[in-house]
Amino acid sequence: MYFIQSQRLKMIPLTHAQLLLLKQNRKLLELSLGLTPSAMLIDPLYIKEIDDAFDSFWLPNTLAFPDKYQWYTGWEIVLKSTNTVIGGIGFAGYPNDAGEAEIGYMIDANQHNKGYATEALQLLSQWAFTHEFVKAIIVRTYADNLPSRRILEKCGFTLMNEVECLLTYSLNRE
Repeated sequence: MYFIQSQRLKMIPLTHAQLLLLKQNRKLLELSLGLTPSAMLIDPLYIKEIDDAFDSFWLPNTLAFPDKYQWYTGWEIVLKSTNTVIGGIGFAGYPNDAGEAEIGYMIDANQHNKGYATEALQLLSQWAFTHEFVKAIIVRTYADNLPSRRILEKCGFTLMNEVECLLTYSLNRE
């Protein structure tokens, strides 16, 4: 099983088969990965986004691009001290022609304000920058999502533009 890790977190990109298992039953997926089953509290907005991602993005793209699946899947964020999933993070696809890779993330509401989102975003950004064709990481967030904006600022992202209430942040390769 492929994963990357930081001091407190392990992040696992889900294969096509693992996504199918997750869609069927989260507990079965977690047990198959040797994890302690989670009881995440997820905002309904993120639940809808995750549900939409399964059929319209994750499943077709991990099937179409199995050798690049890490760019097209959800990555489970696992807290190493409890061996439990505490959130998810992932890319919005393979980097574009300008070398920009977009990332989205969510953390279990029970785990907010502990620095896990910051650590996960830093870890996945570092992983992306190990690929020389990645020139920048992009994250979009709503203007009223102050916690997400603070995370992006802590990680060194710069506000690039605002369209209506949607902000686009960028972290360029050093």
